Amino acid sequence: MPMFLSENNLADILGTSLRTVQTWGEQGVYPVRIDRNGRKGFNMEDLTDKPAVKAMLESGWDAEATVKPRRSFTSVELFAGCGGLALGIHKAGFRHVLLNEIEPVACRTLRRNRPDWNVLNEDIHRVDFSPLSGKVDLLTGGFPCQAFSYAGKKGGMKDARGTLFFELARAVREIQPKVFLCENVKGLLSHDGGDTLRVIKGTIAELGYTLVEPRVLKAVMYKVPQKRERLFLVALRNDLSGHVTFRWPSPYHRIMTLRDAFFKGDLFSCDVPSSEGQAYPERKRRVLELVPEGQDWRSLPEKEQKAYMGASYYLGGGKTGMARRLAMDEPSLTLTCSPAQKQTERCHPTETRPLTVREYARIQTFPDDWSFCGSLSAQYRQIGNAVPVNLAYAMGRSIMRLMNDIDVFRPEKSSCAEAEEAAGRMLAMAGNETGKF
Repeated sequence: MPMFLSENNLADILGTSLRTVQTWGEQGVYPVRIDRNGRKGFNMEDLTDKPAVKAMLESGWDAEATVKPRRSFTSVELFAGCGGLALGIHKAGFRHVLLNEIEPVACRTLRRNRPDWNVLNEDIHRVDFSPLSGKVDLLTGGFPCQAFSYAGKKGGMKDARGTLFFELARAVREIQPKVFLCENVKGLLSHDGGDTLRVIKGTIAELGYTLVEPRVLKAVMYKVPQKRERLFLVALRNDLSGHVTFRWPSPYHRIMTLRDAFFKGDLFSCDVPSSEGQAYPERKRRVLELVPEGQDWRSLPEKEQKAYMGASYYLGGGKTGMARRLAMDEPSLTLTCSPAQKQTERCHPTETRPLTVREYARIQTFPDDWSFCGSLSAQYRQIGNAVPVNLAYAMGRSIMRLMNDIDVFRPEKSSCAEAEEAAGRMLAMAGNETGKF
């Protein structure tokens, strides 16, 4: 049966406008198809001239899932949050010897779900990583992105949070891992006219590492039911970089939707479990009751538009996150730290309520047994800030292939025991519990 792509999904994966895609159909560039839900779109087989679509049709996802580590490769993660990146990297076969995170509630989440992980709850500025020197294969970290985010003030390196990259760089210098992986928001690419990224690239070169040209990955291409984009930076130590080649992960063969997230199918083995969730005030609930699936405030009667939008109604622009109801047969918009903020509304497709914690987690592809500590708002915040697990898994598999190639070129005995012993000493010195929730 031909694989179908809706107009919206095709626009998303190609990074073009919906109007452009619609024009292709209107002008007969590609045959228009209608799926069983009445959505317009195209068969993927008709779009083989589009590299992104061709890559999905020729997907190596399943083959890459068979890659196994040649030995037990060790990893350290910084800015670990509630574990999205760490879980994906672990799933790919890496053994975490240390995770560092400053937020106590996120550390509680990590310890609850993985009591065998060494979780260091400490300000990274205060951590001496030198005990791990030469004992770690991979270092990962998603240094805080608010300094570069389109939604923030974009202070970049002038912002205190932006300087945390240099703490990650210090950790690289002290640990000397074979490879390190950084992830951040897409906005880092263009921030300050590209100067911020040039500083980062220069710093990586000074550390003695060769940077693979950074790439923005669309989570929706990697078995994630969400339109989220993240920038990834992969760097290899110079003594290794001339002997091996990093290969980016293959996309999954189809686009996952909210239906895949909420119901039993290819993504999860059961329907989404019930869980806590925020509620709308009565006035907002009445407004959102009027919004059809997949639409926003622009579908409201004009009187309701003006009442809900206030002064924003007269400012122009799409403001498509306001009074936004998601669509069941489309991926979710990028999750934020709250499902019910006016500017970034994430209303359930068929029920007039915000997404629950478990629905949030599934959209980020956390397994159902991964629980989150703290208040309801803290749980949403942890999930919204996380790297989607399946995206991290895809990157982890690519790095595992790289590690296997390095191990062929330069075989080494596993240093797991030594690395974990050093990490345990670091936790003890910081007064952190080891292997306990």
